[in-house]
Amino acid sequence: MGSWETLPRMLRDQAERHPDDVVIAEPGGPRLTLAQLRAAALEVARGLLALGVAPGDRVALWGVNSASWVVHAFGIWDAGAVIVPLSPRYKGIEAGGLIAKTGAKVLVAGAGAALELLPPLPGTRLVAMGGLAARVPSREAEERALAVRDSDLCEIMATSGTTGTPKGVMLDHAQILRGYLDWSEIVTLGPHDRYPVIAPFSHGFGLNAGLIACVLRRATMLPIASFAPDALMSLIAGERVSVLAGPPTLFSRVLDELERGSWDVSSLRVAICGAAAVPASLITRLVGEVGLERMINAYGLMEGTVVSMTRAGDPIDVVANTTGRPVPGIEVKVVDGDGKEVAPGERGEILQRGYGVMRGYWGEPERTAEVVDAGGWLHTGDVGVLDEAGNLAIVDRKKELYIVNGFNVSPAEVESLLLREGSLAQAAVVGVPDPVSGEAGVAYVVGRPGVRPDPAALIAWARNNMAGYKVPKRVIVVDALPVNVNGKVDKLALRHDRPVGE
Repeated sequence: MGSWETLPRMLRDQAERHPDDVVIAEPGGPRLTLAQLRAAALEVARGLLALGVAPGDRVALWGVNSASWVVHAFGIWDAGAVIVPLSPRYKGIEAGGLIAKTGAKVLVAGAGAALELLPPLPGTRLVAMGGLAARVPSREAEERALAVRDSDLCEIMATSGTTGTPKGVMLDHAQILRGYLDWSEIVTLGPHDRYPVIAPFSHGFGLNAGLIACVLRRATMLPIASFAPDALMSLIAGERVSVLAGPPTLFSRVLDELERGSWDVSSLRVAICGAAAVPASLITRLVGEVGLERMINAYGLMEGTVVSMTRAGDPIDVVANTTGRPVPGIEVKVVDGDGKEVAPGERGEILQRGYGVMRGYWGEPERTAEVVDAGGWLHTGDVGVLDEAGNLAIVDRKKELYIVNGFNVSPAEVESLLLREGSLAQAAVVGVPDPVSGEAGVAYVVGRPGVRPDPAALIAWARNNMAGYKVPKRVIVVDALPVNVNGKVDKLALRHDRPVGE
């Protein structure tokens, strides 16, 4: 990290040394060099200071991936504030909940923000992206940026939980810089790379392993506002994409399209998957038919940043079946139900310790203590296996979370949202396998006395009030939900489709 220590110092050093390097090339939109990014970010910081934003204040940022989003993110950090990214898929209830939870002083909203559905937010100032007036002297904003410390928070990221509402994960400048410098080094991301950031900037991968990583390594990021699989090949060929990140289905799509027609994908050199089983045949074909230098499998989580990654020279079976070995500075162990470390090859919960473990959940010390123990170990809730060489395979999730198109979904949060619709007495959501999205939600619901819920109307309501990936694919009305011996809803019975009175 040299003398960087913080994101504002990193940007200044990069802009001073390499002012003309293009780091943002929005398809059909602006191109910005490092020098231009630094100058534009300082203007945003001047506007935030004029609104009274103080060091440590939270500023929410809501919109689709764009060059402007990047500028405002660095402007928030220059102001010494903490970014609270809001998913562009959020509806008003979801966005309002996170803004209220974190006490955001300002909400900066751009394209994709569903402001018409936002509940009243007393104490939060709403401004349009690009609408901040820089009335504070540049010198004052520059002093604020240089006063940021490595231990200061830089992000509060929403993460799905089992409590019905998202939690805010606190991460500081030092751990983000170290984690994604190491990540970028292993990926071999560099100044000649062109990297489309498909994951939303509100997602840990999009923000940290996308936006920040590109500036760290002077790679050109291509912010993708709305990803269309049908346009994938045109994107790769037209933009000369060299680094591509996504689930295995994304790379299968590349191979399918190459079979159907002639596309120039010779620019592609690195592919990155996240904690997913990758068919060995897919890797072999990508290397042989596309000319990939390597495919990387990795494991990380919001509470623990980067945990493990495969490395150069790893055999195909290691990349296909594991997420590699822990990154420098991170310890991993696998334990049984009593907390005792298991032997290599045995299943257990994955625990992580090191610089990457979050500072905690915003405003929820009790919930922090539930997942980070006195020894500093983060209990991930994921089930894994370590082999003799230290490679980690993710084999199951201890939590009830399921994954739709790469996004974690908390059944409890979806249930809580559904109950706001008004016709339901109870709701239970489970994840089931889905050939298109990997997994999908199925909601089993019980109506209020005298009310027969309408599944189609419930799904329509859900589409209007929650992010698309949270909307259940199916709603099943039942007379009662199955319960276990402790009186709790029996989710296992629901997964085996044994509701009562369907």
